[in-house]
Amino acid sequence: MFYFYILKCKDGTLYSGSAKDLLAREAVHNSGKGSKYVIAHGGGKIIYHENFRKWGKALSREAAVKKWPRQKKLELVKQYKSSKTIKAS
Repeated sequence: MFYFYILKCKDGTLYSGSAKDLLAREAVHNSGKGSKYVIAHGGGKIIYHENFRKWGKALSREAAVKKWPRQKKLELVKQYKSSKTIKAS
């Protein structure tokens, strides 16, 4: 399984990436050995992800989302979080 993810940096900026192991990738970002962008913005937490069977599909999704404005990325995260919320009847 391969993943596309959005990481929220400690300064509030968003970073989009792809990984084979989400937990390991988040740990690398927070160890100071990840991408230069995330290191410069203080590390962060993965707040969104999508699963893919092929590495190329995850990379394509990453490339597409990186072109989006911040607000569109936040809407994607918001929709994801609300779909995981159990609503009381």
